[in-house]
Amino acid sequence: MLIEQKAIQEEKKKRKGKRYFFNQVAMVCNHVFAVSLLVSYLAPNVSPENFWAIAFFGLAYPVLLIINLVFVIYWAGQLKKRAAYSFIIILAGWTQIVGYVQVSITKTPDKTKKTIKVMSYNVKVFDLYNWTHNIETRSKMFELIKDESPDILCFQEFFSRDSSRLDNLDSILKFQKAKFVHVEYTTTVKRIHHWGIATFSSYPIIAKGRVDFGYKSNNICIYTDVKMSNDTIRIYNMHLQSISFRPDDYKYVEDLQKDVENEDIEHSKSIFKRLKRAFIIRSQQADLIEQSILSSPYSVIVCGDFNDTPASYSYHTISGNLKDAFIESGNGFGRSYVGAFPSFRIDYILHSRTFSAYNFRTIREELSDHFPICCYLVKND
Repeated sequence: MLIEQKAIQEEKKKRKGKRYFFNQVAMVCNHVFAVSLLVSYLAPNVSPENFWAIAFFGLAYPVLLIINLVFVIYWAGQLKKRAAYSFIIILAGWTQIVGYVQVSITKTPDKTKKTIKVMSYNVKVFDLYNWTHNIETRSKMFELIKDESPDILCFQEFFSRDSSRLDNLDSILKFQKAKFVHVEYTTTVKRIHHWGIATFSSYPIIAKGRVDFGYKSNNICIYTDVKMSNDTIRIYNMHLQSISFRPDDYKYVEDLQKDVENEDIEHSKSIFKRLKRAFIIRSQQADLIEQSILSSPYSVIVCGDFNDTPASYSYHTISGNLKDAFIESGNGFGRSYVGAFPSFRIDYILHSRTFSAYNFRTIREELSDHFPICCYLVKND
């Protein structure tokens, strides 16, 4: 009997020793990820142009948040006070969380006030390069736009070909109510193939402009002044620097997500360099756009594909003193990018505080690599 009791005690000591060792390792890991989460809170305020490394922490914010939540649950399950460590750090970044997930009560706009329906959509050149299905996809996009019938419609990665069945500019003007258009192209081939950005408005356009990035690029930001009754509103439509991944880069990322063994160091370096370059260029573009918004004599509505998350310098700089329609009236997770990476919210509708947003929606139709987003805006008295 004594021998059995001694054996049981020895076994308990071994288990306790193993648990102690595991908890010590967990504490070290917890500390590393907690500090990383704290660093990610700095990313929106530090320009990648000055210190680019911090932008990677901002990009990783959702993952760091989840890992820290796991540690909270792990320590709480053992009734350890250490659970408060990550919990307090998570709460310290509450303003970051609301940029990714929202729970809002659906509100109906005041019908006595003028309501503007706004829609932003990266259409990925209307699926132009998917030769076997592009006409079908394009038709479905057109039907979606027709059904939504927005007053303000902002397209990124817009494509149109003159005098052909792919004259998207002419086609859209025919079927929807937003008949006034501001379109600017970054690339034209053979004088008839155009790639760029387009803003459609059901209100008369009285002025057009462009934020000059100082170099020729496929990325662009335009602004359009529209007359609404006795008021003038400036609409910004932008497509910021993309990561410019190659197909084999995406394949590498997908392999990592599927736990497929891949020791291609060169691909890791390639992805790292592309991310770094994109962070820096977007920060420069964001600074220029911020200056333009601050100098606007009118209330503004900002739409676009920022190619960056809510925990980024680009988003923080452009949003400035503006309100985010998703944070104000959205529900659920704000994921707007359908692709493999970064699969977060990178498309936005922002607005001056003279507006209130209602019923922000992400339309879950996979016709592009981005979901369209829309909301209602009401001008406050």
